[in-house]
Amino acid sequence: MAEPSWISLTTDYGLTDGFVAACHGVIGRLAPQARVIDVTHLIPPADVRRGAAVLAQTVPYLPWGVHVAVVDPGVGTRRRGIAVATEGGLLVGPDNGLLVEAAEALGGIDRVVELSSPGWLAPQVSRTFHGRDVFAPVAARLATGSPLADAGPAVDPADLVRLTPPTVRVTAGVLTAEISIVDQFGNVQLAAEGGLLDPLPDTVVVAGHVAVRGRTFADANPGALVVYVDSADRVAVAVNGGRAVDLLAVRVGDLLTVTGGWG
Repeated sequence: MAEPSWISLTTDYGLTDGFVAACHGVIGRLAPQARVIDVTHLIPPADVRRGAAVLAQTVPYLPWGVHVAVVDPGVGTRRRGIAVATEGGLLVGPDNGLLVEAAEALGGIDRVVELSSPGWLAPQVSRTFHGRDVFAPVAARLATGSPLADAGPAVDPADLVRLTPPTVRVTAGVLTAEISIVDQFGNVQLAAEGGLLDPLPDTVVVAGHVAVRGRTFADANPGALVVYVDSADRVAVAVNGGRAVDLLAVRVGDLLTVTGGWG
């Protein structure tokens, strides 16, 4: 296994407080040679499903390293802190389903440990800031080559918390799928894999709105809807020059229907 020299951070901490800087500071003190990539700190607060989707869609494009994710509404409870080894990198964060999809995107889970070795954590661990006191110091030690097994006891991967799979249904003539991400441009990503668009005709109906099936935004007229396969190989809906989320009046977690193409 290659020694990681990169650490990525994905959190719901926002940018108005010092939480992100504190995590950077802990990493800088313990692993000054490690390079840190901030994936995002703008995951909606406590939105574990959104954090899991963003993490899973991003980590395959990052350098081999340690990927810290903290969207942790159960901080301070009996939920475990874990580190997960995969072929494509290491993942560190809470055992609340946040890391599993990313682990699968990196080649699958090889090993899991519970983060409980005192020497790996801050001398005093806050009940409400495990990003600073647990996950950042663990990531720093892993990035400097400390063995994963020293971080704590092994955990059976089958015992990890997993999120309920998002809804995706294909019935006669209708694709129904849960909205997984709305990006800053207002594009609406569904949980459905891109291949489900293959049988569709050139014109479809999305939640009662006529849309074209295209490959990019400009395949629709200005202000019109386009259904396409996005960069994460998911079915997505956009408005050429506008915001699909506003036109459709939807939000993450809603079910969206795309009609046409299946007999």
